[in-house]
Amino acid sequence: MRRFSVVFALLVYTSVAGAQSSASNGPYKVLKSARVGGEGGSDYIYADVDGRRLYIPRGGTRAIAATDTSSAKPAVPGRITVFDLESLAPLGEIPGTGGNGVAVDPKSGHGFSSSKPISMFDTKTLQFIKTIDVGAAQPDGILFDAFNERIYVFSHPTKDATVIDAKDGTVIGTIDLGGVPEQGVADGRGMLYVVMQDAEGSVTAVDVKTMKATAHYSLGDKGGCNGLAMDIRNQVLFAACARSGSPPTTPPQPMMVVLSARDGKILASLPLAGGSDGAAFNPTTMEAFSTHGNGTMTVVKEKNAATFEVEQNLQTMLGARTLTFDSKTNHVLTMSVERGPAPPPPVGGGRGGQAPAIPGTFTILVVGK
Repeated sequence: MRRFSVVFALLVYTSVAGAQSSASNGPYKVLKSARVGGEGGSDYIYADVDGRRLYIPRGGTRAIAATDTSSAKPAVPGRITVFDLESLAPLGEIPGTGGNGVAVDPKSGHGFSSSKPISMFDTKTLQFIKTIDVGAAQPDGILFDAFNERIYVFSHPTKDATVIDAKDGTVIGTIDLGGVPEQGVADGRGMLYVVMQDAEGSVTAVDVKTMKATAHYSLGDKGGCNGLAMDIRNQVLFAACARSGSPPTTPPQPMMVVLSARDGKILASLPLAGGSDGAAFNPTTMEAFSTHGNGTMTVVKEKNAATFEVEQNLQTMLGARTLTFDSKTNHVLTMSVERGPAPPPPVGGGRGGQAPAIPGTFTILVVGK
C-alpha cells in the first residue's frame, strides 16, 4: 500500500460577495465567488456536508515548451483539490488521484474518486489508501449510499455500475443499467435511481439489496439527460435533459422532466435555461436546481407533489455546468474557469477548437438566498 503526504495548495484565494446577478427576478443570487486557481480540467464538484469539505478532482496537464511569444509551462499531475466548505479556503491536495468525481462515506471516513483505477483515500488525513481495479469500466459519475455503505461508480461504455464496499474498498459486483449512465440518486431505503444519457432518455430503478434493475422509466422524446435529483419524501425524480423533440424539425429544448419514482409516471416537463450537466434537490425549500454550460442555473419549485413550476433562471458563470448541494447552509456550489478567444475554424470548414482556459482563473461559486 502506497501512501502520499498531503501537499497543501498554494493557491490565490479571493472572495467577492454578490459577484453575479440574477438573470430574472427570484430569490437566488451568487453569494460568493472564490478564484482558487489551479490548472487542469474538472468535471464533478462534491460537498462533504458532515466533514465540511469540498472536493474537486482536477485533471493533469502536459508540459508545454517555450515559444517566441510564451514561456515554458511544466506538466501538472492529476489530483483531488480540497477546500473548506464554509470559507472555500484551500485545505490541501491528494496527489496521484484525479478522475471525474468524488464520493465520501462519513461513517468510515473513506473517500473515493471515479478515476481509473478508483482511488481510495482517508478523508481526515487526506492521505491516499489504495487503488481499486474496475476492469473494463470507465469511471464517470459516482455516488455514496448510506443505506448499505456502498459506493456506486457509473461507466458509459460498459453501461453499468461498479459496486464497492466503502468500509474496505472491496468490489462487490456490477449492476447492468441498460443504458449510458450519468448521475444517480439514492432514497436511503434500498432504492437507487440512475438517469441515462442516451438519445432516448430514461431512468433506471435499482434494488440495491439484489443489485438488479427493477424498472426502466422512459422519458419519451427527452434525451441527453445528465442530471438527476430526488424529493425522497414524495418519491419524485427530477431528470435534467439537454434536448427534447425530434430534430431537425423541432429545435432541441432542454427540459426538466419530473416523474414519479414509484412508477415512472411523468408529472411535468419544464424548460431549462441551458443544457444541463447536473441537478440537486433541497428538501427544506422544495426546490430542484439544474446547472448549465451556458452559465445559467434553473430553479424549479415543487409547490406540491403534483404541481411544479420554474421559479428562477439565474446567471452564474459561463461553463459552470455541474453542481453540489450543501444541506447545512442550503447553498448550491458550482465552478468554472475563464477562457480566452476561441481559435478560428479550420480551413475548408468544420468546428474550431475549444477556447483556451486562462491560467489561474478557476473559480468556485456559491449560490443561495
